[in-house]
Amino acid sequence: MKKTKITRVLAVSSGGGHWVQLQRMRKAFEGCDVSWVTVREGYRVDLEDQSDRFFVIPDATRWNKVGLIILLFRVMLVIVRVRPHAIVTTGAAPGLLALMIGRILGCRTCWIDSIANMEEMSLSGKKARRWASLWLTQWAHLSSEEGPEYHGSVLQNFCREDGVEPKEHSE
Repeated sequence: MKKTKITRVLAVSSGGGHWVQLQRMRKAFEGCDVSWVTVREGYRVDLEDQSDRFFVIPDATRWNKVGLIILLFRVMLVIVRVRPHAIVTTGAAPGLLALMIGRILGCRTCWIDSIANMEEMSLSGKKARRWASLWLTQWAHLSSEEGPEYHGSVLQNFCREDGVEPKEHSE
């Protein structure tokens, strides 16, 4: 009898709203073996029973080249240790580096640009296009045939008690 293979997912984000949005997607990962990667140890409490699959990496920005190199190696170590089938990220630099490494190693990759970027894709999000198997925006007006795709917002039904998606309004 053949064993069912459980998908190993690496969920990566920087801090603040990126982490909050990644947490709002937890139901999408049900049935998967999820490892979480972020930049703050304090976020471990958000994971309840999954805190053993939690990795803290340093954060870095494009202005800190040494920090980016250190971040790159730390992300590589996590990916080698976890050996994910898929990598999902809400950004920013940690997620972009994870997508790049993951894609090179043959992982499926998904970039979900932050809901805060309502006028245009973030800089990391624009760079992620090349590395993402699935490249998503949370704003319908930012989607196009060339991408990114729009399939809703992680906050779309957050305040709705009935869980029903709101209807689109035509202008």
